[in-house]
Formats: sequence, C-alpha cells, structure tokens
Amino acid sequence: MPHELETFTDGTTAFASARLSAWHQLGTVTRNTMKAEEIMAAAQLGNWGVRTIRTVGIDLVDGVEVQIPADDKRMTVRRNPVNGQTDYLGIVGTDYTVVQNEQCAEMLDRLVDQVGGAHFETAGSLRRGKSVFVTMKLPDAMEIAGVDPMDLYLIGTTSHDGTAALRVDASPVRVVCSNTQRAAFAHAVGHYTFRHTSNVNSQISQAREALGLMWKYMETFEKAAERMLHTEMTMREFENVVAQVWPVKDNASEKTRNNAKQRLGTLKYLIREADTQKAIAGSRWGGFQAITEYLDHYQPAKNEIVRANRVLTGNVGELKLTAFDLLKV
Repeated sequence: MPHELETFTDGTTAFASARLSAWHQLGTVTRNTMKAEEIMAAAQLGNWGVRTIRTVGIDLVDGVEVQIPADDKRMTVRRNPVNGQTDYLGIVGTDYTVVQNEQCAEMLDRLVDQVGGAHFETAGSLRRGKSVFVTMKLPDAMEIAGVDPMDLYLIGTTSHDGTAALRVDASPVRVVCSNTQRAAFAHAVGHYTFRHTSNVNSQISQAREALGLMWKYMETFEKAAERMLHTEMTMREFENVVAQVWPVKDNASEKTRNNAKQRLGTLKYLIREADTQKAIAGSRWGGFQAITEYLDHYQPAKNEIVRANRVLTGNVGELKLTAFDLLKV
C-alpha cells in the first residue's frame, strides 16, 4: 500500500488525525485537538516498550543454518499494542539508544513550550512499527498579504530499526502517510536531527536554535508571495506559464493536444471564476494557486483516492515548484 501505515490483526490502523480525515480514510479521527498522551493512545503508539536484546547472526555451514553470536549487534523489539506479543523491528549497533514514541511527542512539546495554541495534529506507525511520525500544527499560519493562509507543522519522526535518527522538520505539508512524510522532508523550511547515541533532551535547545532559521526562510517566501499577489497578470501571460509547466511537443498526438486544451480551459475557469480565487484573482499569486488547485483537485483521475495518491507519489510537487518559479517576481 502506498501509505505504508501499519494495520494490526484486528483490522485497526496505527494512525490518528485531529478533526480532518486523511485521503486514505484509515485510523482514528478525533473531534477535537489532542495532547501528547491522547494522540499516543489514538494512534496506538503508546507503551510499546521498545528495547534492545542480544541477537545472533545466521549463516550457512555445509548447507545448514547455524546461529552465530554477534557481540557488536543488538535487535530492537516492541510489545505489539494489540496482541501483546513481541515484534522484532531491526538490527542496530551496541551504541544505539532507544527513543520511545512518547519521547518523540515530548520532544515536540518541549520545542513549542513557549508557543501557545500549538496542538498535536497527526501520528502514525509506518512499515510495521519500524518508523513512526508525530506532527504538531503551529498556531499562526503564514498569511500572504493577510488574505491567503498557509499552515505550518512541526513533524517529529524516528525509526526503531536503525535506519534513521530522530529528527524534527518544519514544513507546510501535513503528514498522514509515508508519501506525505517524504513530501514534508522535501519541502521542509528547517530541520534538526537528534543523535540516537546521546541524550535527546540535552539537544532540545540546539534543535530550537536550528529551527529558528525556518522563520527567516518563511519570511523570504512570504515576501516573494506578496510581490506575486500585488503583481497583475494578463490571461496571455498565464497561458504562457501553463505552456511551460505542461509543454506540448510540436509532433504531439491529437489526444495530447485535446487534453492540453481541456486542462487550459479548467485552469482559466479556476483563475477567473472559482470562489477560492476571488480574494487573489488577477494576480500572479492567483495564477499559482489556480495551478495548485488544479493539481490537487481537478486533474483527471478515476476517483478521488487515485487523484490523492497521484498528488503524493507523482511529479505534482515538481510541477508546483516550476509554476512558482515562473510566476514569482
């Protein structure tokens, strides 16, 4: 499955979301925002008791499997939250320090302890417990000239199989699965990686300082977007941008040309008539948002799930970045 969320033997999924359902329609959706202990319970991430145990290697000797002691390796295991059995997660070195899921949530709490209004937004388990994520929504959305808000999230992720360290990213992408997690990393405006081999709590101040750089980035982005909002754009200019985002070769088939014509017609409708564009109509920022809305909600697809999955796994992100670069002034 593209989402890679963990599904247990009782049919439940290790995922929780505050108020908004995700594209995959899985997990628990709460009516209200959540605190750390609440989202741990809702996403079934609590009380895993991840730990390391001595492990052995397996080799073939004369065609027979033989267990070979491995002094420099350990195996990570957890208590399965549904059946209570021991699940094996991965192989790590002897200097590996376990970070519990609760510590990941606590880390986010401590990073925003001076920011009122931040709340936990999503959490989930990926790849059968080998990786987990927890996100917080920051209280102040960035507003482009006060009319077009963009939310920002802090995303804590860690692995229990030794493949990745605990890290925190600041990103406008709301993480609900493995694909959105990758998108959040790609569009992060700041991040900090914790070392599994040292005390996580002692690194909080360093993380807060590193993430402080994101505000400078956001300020730069906001200024660029506001210039776009205050710059008028003719329909001919918009058509030229669309032609560069979706170039059509001279020898393109008639079907490709008809598809391009239909796409342009939908984009013209969005930028001219859609209610979502009224506050920013006629601007270069409006052109960017029209392209974004088309990619997210209007591009042809068999159904909404297929379209959402295409947004997550296809080249949609690259198309949006191309459009932004062409429209910025």
